[in-house]
Amino acid sequence: MLRTILAVLISLATLTAAMAGTVGKREGWVVIDTKQSYPALQERLEAAVKAEHMGLVTSASASQGAKAAGVDIPGNKVFGVFRNDFARRMLAASVAAGIEAPIRFYVTENPDGTATLSYKTPGAVFAPYADEGKDALRTLAGELDAIFAKIAETATPAN
Repeated sequence: MLRTILAVLISLATLTAAMAGTVGKREGWVVIDTKQSYPALQERLEAAVKAEHMGLVTSASASQGAKAAGVDIPGNKVFGVFRNDFARRMLAASVAAGIEAPIRFYVTENPDGTATLSYKTPGAVFAPYADEGKDALRTLAGELDAIFAKIAETATPAN
């Protein structure tokens, strides 16, 4: 009987892990598991970035690179998002913080065919530089936190 209960518990743990998204919750991050496909979430994210008048500055995908080399891995793509007026304000507050721009969204493909959207909040990204930038950088991070939350909300409606 104990062996049966243990087997059921292990099966449930395995099933839960398989159903979970690809990126775990962590401090300073927003992680949204969706019911959208990987390609659909990418499209929705790009449209949401544009709708919030932000720029898609960079993108990179290890899965696309692997595919070009003949290797198939689950989809993943990083989208660097920022805007020049924010860049100027950030640099005026802290030149060192410039290494953090653009701030990134991460779209990952889950084993069940759905996708996860995750990102480090701008507040968390700029926190190490807050003393340098005083209130100007905190204000900027707060504005970006709201914009990034809106982008994520628009890209992942009602999951």
